Amino acid sequence: MNEQELVLGIELGSTRIKTVLIDSNWKPVASGSYTWQDSQVDGFWSYPLDDAWQGLKTSVQTLLGNYAEGSPGTTPRIAAAGISGMMHGYLALDARDNLLVPFRTWRNNKTHRASKELSTLFQFPIPQRWSIAHLYEAILNKEAHVPHLARLTTLAGYIHYKLTGRFVLGINEASGMFPVDPATQTYNAQYVKRFDQLLEEAHLPFRLLDLLPEVLPHGTEAGKILDEAAADLDPAGTLAAGTPLCPPEGDAGTGMIATNSIRPRTANVSAGTSAFAMVVLEHPLSGHHEAIDVFLTPHGESVAMAHSNNCTSDLNDWISLLTESSRILGAQTSTGGECSQGDSFSRLLPLALQGEADAGGLTVIPYRSGEHLTGFTDGIPLLLRSSDARFSVANLMRAHLFSALAAMRIGLDVLRDREGAVLERITGHGGFFTTPEVGQKMAAAVIGCDCSVMETAGEGGSWGMALLAAFLKDRGGNLPDYLDKVFSGASVQTVSPAPEDLEGFATYYRRYKAALAAERSAVDALT
Repeated sequence: MNEQELVLGIELGSTRIKTVLIDSNWKPVASGSYTWQDSQVDGFWSYPLDDAWQGLKTSVQTLLGNYAEGSPGTTPRIAAAGISGMMHGYLALDARDNLLVPFRTWRNNKTHRASKELSTLFQFPIPQRWSIAHLYEAILNKEAHVPHLARLTTLAGYIHYKLTGRFVLGINEASGMFPVDPATQTYNAQYVKRFDQLLEEAHLPFRLLDLLPEVLPHGTEAGKILDEAAADLDPAGTLAAGTPLCPPEGDAGTGMIATNSIRPRTANVSAGTSAFAMVVLEHPLSGHHEAIDVFLTPHGESVAMAHSNNCTSDLNDWISLLTESSRILGAQTSTGGECSQGDSFSRLLPLALQGEADAGGLTVIPYRSGEHLTGFTDGIPLLLRSSDARFSVANLMRAHLFSALAAMRIGLDVLRDREGAVLERITGHGGFFTTPEVGQKMAAAVIGCDCSVMETAGEGGSWGMALLAAFLKDRGGNLPDYLDKVFSGASVQTVSPAPEDLEGFATYYRRYKAALAAERSAVDALT
């Protein structure tokens, strides 16, 4: 039986826990997936960690089963692996590694006071979803668990810690917990000192560096899978104890890796449950802006990000509703089967290209949660239409796709208007771009520049994480140069925004911003 050396990438995303195996040519050979859903616990968006473990095991075992089915007569050997997860949030542990409060995700917009005070203190933007904002808000609110803190990490950092015993993070993920200095490649010493003064004033028994994971550069081994963890994830032993892991990363970092966007002047947009556009900077920003995050690439370069909490969640709910309606009415596929969610996406989303340029008078506010870019702590999804609106499926799909990126566009406007940033081309990645052409054309119209999509656009962050693990295995030297080898010869499709789409979105964008008043009334009335 032939042996094949493979690399494993894992990403605990907002809707799926996805795993992928890649070969020595960096091509995916098998994948696995587990769908999960956040919910509110004690007023915070959260996921049960038991579900994370069950989902990880299910995804890994599905992956290995799919590999065995697709590669009969071949024995896989996993030479390296890596863990990625949704960035930021608050995973607080005591000295015995017990969870002190349910995991608080990036989706929570309840840290405005902490975000504002820390941004002023550091003269550096601290977004609400960053771990340090969660921590300081808990301190300001005198939450009972705070004095018992011993470790603070992210979801990827937590899973990695449990698998290897190493309390570490990659540089991109770490820079979403607390500002990281590009020069030292670790937490900014000046800001650490200022925060420690706040801890001292609050009479807390720890200092910041007591809590935070160690920052590791890529190309550095970040631990090996422990015996017990390997047996739990894969009783068959394909994922063996002792498998080396690269530093864990966030989904923004894996998005940059998966689009080869880590050199200065490159840009990418990742769109799925949330949407974020990232521009790798040549020079520091002239000032700090509440709408713009500044963190680091997995290689340690500064990045400006426009991030919106809400992207396709509301669209997904509408697709589910329309799928259910089709089943009730007895609709079938061309092969005679029952209509599935995947069928609905592939059939309905392309209709957006047939809709009217401005979506025919329909306006969507897709806020399933709060949206910091427009000032909302909580959200209520809304569909608004004027009395003369053309309420068609095509216009509905177009309105949803426009709105999925509209809040992110507000952040990009700040970057362009106040910093003079010029975006000529952006590379798309994530579920939004899975349906051929549709997401790409809509993104080009919303962002206002050329939009490129690679053949791997739908592979997701697990593939980007696998590339970082392959970089560890191959001892690749310089990460940007290594990625250039990975992507040499890659198929890339680029579209320019059509003038009618630009004009249509401009009209839609004015309606969207005006409709935020209705969103405010709905939130005030219903939450």
